This record gives sequence, structure tokens and C-alpha cells, in this order.
Amino acid sequence: MTSIKSFFAKIFAARVTKKINIWASNPIETQENVFKALVTSAKHTTFGEDHHFDAIKNHEDFIKNVPVRDYEKLKFYVDQVVEGKPNVLWPGKPLYFAKTSGTTSGAKYIPITAPSIKAQVEASRNAILVYINETGNSDFVDGKWIFLQGSPVLSEKNGIKLGRLSGISAHYVPSYLLKNRMPSWETNCIEDWETKVDAIVQETLQENMTAIAGIPSWVQMYFEKLVQQKQQKVGDIFKNFSLFIFGGVNYEPYRSKFENLIGRKVDSVELYPASEGFFAFQDRQNQKGMLLQLDSGIFYEFIEADTFFEDNPKRITLKDVKIGVNYVIIISTNAGLWAYNIGDTVQFTSLKPFRIIVSGRIKHFISAFGEHVIAKEVDQALIEAVKGTSARVTEYTVAPETNPETGLPFHEWFIEFEKEPEDLTQFIHKMDEALQNQNSYYKDLIQGKVLKPLEITKVKKEGFKTYMKTIGKLGGQNKTPRLSNDRKIADCLKKHNLIK
Repeated sequence: MTSIKSFFAKIFAARVTKKINIWASNPIETQENVFKALVTSAKHTTFGEDHHFDAIKNHEDFIKNVPVRDYEKLKFYVDQVVEGKPNVLWPGKPLYFAKTSGTTSGAKYIPITAPSIKAQVEASRNAILVYINETGNSDFVDGKWIFLQGSPVLSEKNGIKLGRLSGISAHYVPSYLLKNRMPSWETNCIEDWETKVDAIVQETLQENMTAIAGIPSWVQMYFEKLVQQKQQKVGDIFKNFSLFIFGGVNYEPYRSKFENLIGRKVDSVELYPASEGFFAFQDRQNQKGMLLQLDSGIFYEFIEADTFFEDNPKRITLKDVKIGVNYVIIISTNAGLWAYNIGDTVQFTSLKPFRIIVSGRIKHFISAFGEHVIAKEVDQALIEAVKGTSARVTEYTVAPETNPETGLPFHEWFIEFEKEPEDLTQFIHKMDEALQNQNSYYKDLIQGKVLKPLEITKVKKEGFKTYMKTIGKLGGQNKTPRLSNDRKIADCLKKHNLIK
């Protein structure tokens, strides 16, 4: 019998989906309106005056006046915001800073304003509502939900609250979800990730968990501890578990491992959130790609990845993008980021409506020999190799071996198997062939005997978890890079004796 809550969820879902369809079917006009609103709003800020926003009438003017910047190049303005100065990048002061790591100068402070956090919260809510509207499945709203995320405890910097994005978002859970939400506030505030996951396991074991959300690698850790504790599959422990919500990495390489841990298939919804904005979510169960959020206070530009490091690469808008081309995504937002390079690359899978996949990071690639292999390609190569086998992969990364002791250089894959393939030689062959089929430069290097086919180095059980711990990035929003153009990760794995 359908509950009142489930019944009203369907009505609300239909209403929200209708609204989304309006802007999704008028994408160019929607983006034009967002662009004009952003420029007008920031006209009298320090940044707006420095970049002559009063003279910007169209995208061409914007290109002339506002260069593409990453965090380091925007830091001059961000530092003023951090010091507490108002009206620098956006009118007034931000509500929060999302603190993230990973730049050459240490921590990044990403401003979050009232309109930008509202858009973040609405987009994550809408992803679930669109799923309900498409599938008719709303029973899960009656059970318990869990969001594996960072601590919601916020500090303060010059009067502005500071924390991880997932921790900030925890303060905006809709009231109708609060009763269903897990874990408890106290458990969510635990900083040490392993201690936190152990506490979550104990809290949730006896509950009717119906929806689980988080980055796959860390949800996997939670699932493994559940299985270990109960000696049952997750799907047997949580009989009504029916929806897995994830973001941050490609789920496909994890899928077989998850299906084994759960013991059955479960619907999944992919999200594309970041501290800088919520960019896309999966709007169809049977179609590849995520619906680009065009009406969320974000204006998008795109630069072909192959040309990105050239002088003055061409910046285009939605009307000029093509399917299958690898683009660096550039954003301008209602939090005051302007022509900002978040470092991600995307590819369009559909133009009506505009759907994307995240193909990798502009800095995460292997091109030690001119091959420019990207994350999407290594993900796909592994998926092809696993297909039709009983092999299951826990985690992996790829690095170039440019100076082997003997023979030709090669790509070295560091893989932590939950279950190893029965025929490793055949597995390697399938993987290398799949990589060649996707990347003609790599194929030419193999055929030209510049490179030899890839090699696999096995990583010990929980090796990647230990690696993330050694660099202080265990849990939360942190992810192991799929590939890199150097051997820092490879050397660290070997240094800490994490290789079989």
C-alpha cells in the first residue's frame, strides 16, 4: 500500500520535472538569461569594475574582458574575500567557504553564496524527484536514507563559516527528510573516517535502509564492513534498499564489485556536484550521460581539451558544442567565480537535451609519449576487460613507466583486485586492445614498437585505502586519481610496501 508520503512525492516529482523540461527544451535562451543576470548582478563589484562588466553585452565582450583562470590565478580576488572584504567577486559577502585541498599554494577557499547553495540543494533534490517521476519508484522515501559525507562541523574565518561542501550541505537537508536521515548528527561529526564508518555500521545495521548516497569507493568501505559484520549480502541486510546515489567518479568500474556486495541489482543515480557548483545529474535510467543544469546560476563555456594549453584557445558556448569531443569545462557562477577552470573535462552524449559525462581531469592524463590517454579511456578499457569474466576490481590507478630496467617503456596499471581474473594474460590483452581502439595515438605507439603493451602490478588488499591514509585524504570527497603523468602515486605504493 502506497503511503501518503510516497503519494505526495510522486505529485511533487511530476511538478518539478515539468519545470526542468521547460528550461531543458530552451537551453540557449536559458543560458543567455543566466549570463546576463550574472554580469548585471556583479557590475559594481571589484572584479566587475576591474573587468568592465558595464561594457559587456554579449559572450564576445566577455571573452575580451575576462580571461580564463584557475584558482591560483583568481587567488588575488579570493584572498580579499577571505580577509572579509565585501563586494569583491559577488555583491556582499559569501555565506560559506568550502575548503578543499590540492593546489600548489595549499588550501583552496571556494566562496558559497545564498543563491549558489540554494541551487546546490535544489539540484540534488531534483535528481531524486526526476528519478521518481521516470520510474514511479517512490517507496524508498518511507525508509531510512544515508549520505556518507564529511563532518558538518564548521569553523569560522573572518566571520564567514568554513567547512567541506558535504558538511555545509548537511545543514540544508529538507525538513521532510530529517526523520529518515542517517547517521545521527553525533556520528556525522566524527572526523576520523574509519571510526566514523564503524559507527555508521552499528547505527544502521538494524534499520530499514532504502537509499544510500556517497562516493563509490567510500560506500564500498561501508558495504564491506556491513558484510563482514553480518556475513550477509547488503541486499539481504537491507531488504528494501533500492536506490544508490553517487558522484565524484565513474561508477562502471565498481559496478560488478557493488553488485556482488549487494547481491542484486539496484537502481543508481549519478550526480556531478563540486564545491564550485552542481553541474549535472542523471535524468534517465536507460540513457548515458547527465543532464547539464542550465538554470542554476551557472554560465558554461567549453574549450577543446586538445587545444587548451595553446595561446588563446577558442572558448565556445553550448550552441557550438559537439558530441564526443573532449572539452575543458569553464564556469561563471552566482558565487563569483568568473571564466573559472575547475580542472574537469567533459564530453557531450546528447545535444537535445544537453547531457554530459565527466571524462577526466585536464591535469590527470598520461602523455609521457604523446599519447594523451584520459580517465574515460582507462575506465572503459577496464570495463571491457572485466566484461564476461568473474574478475572484480576494488580500486586502480595508472602511471607511465618511462625507464624500465629492461625492454620498452609501458603503462603500468596498479590494480587492487577483490577477485583476480582467471587468465591474467588474456585480461591484459583485452584491456590493452580496448585502450588501442579508443586512442589512436596509443595504438600507433604500440604498433610502432615505441611502447609495449600495458602491465599490471597487483596492489595488496586495502592498499589504496592505506595510500589515501598516508597522504591524509581518507574518506569524504577524496578520490584516488585514475591516472597521472608521473609516478608519485606508483612510488608511494611501492615505498609503503602496498604491492603484492
